[in-house]
Amino acid sequence: MNDAYKIEKWTGLNPSNPAMLRHILVSEGYNVFQWTDQAESVYGNHKHDNDQSHWILSGSLELTVEKVGTFLLEAGDRDFMPAGTYHSARVAGDEPVMYLVGEKMG
Repeated sequence: MNDAYKIEKWTGLNPSNPAMLRHILVSEGYNVFQWTDQAESVYGNHKHDNDQSHWILSGSLELTVEKVGTFLLEAGDRDFMPAGTYHSARVAGDEPVMYLVGEKMG
């Protein structure tokens, strides 16, 4: 994977089902788990030791990526976050956000 943060916005009418999205992440070499954050959840600036990809199933997540910008991920949207990328996150809106987290090990 390259070393730049990037986002893929969903362009279809309805996001694919979670099982299909999980299958795609696994086929790309990610270990995958599902995560839910409640409304008003906030994560301070932090980084991860491995490449990650977040794929939004429902709700909205605002990510602020250091030296890159702030992005709103909504249902179907996906990001690619290289290891060591400093970022913060917060749930946008009044509903929980549910997403798949793909993490490359090693």
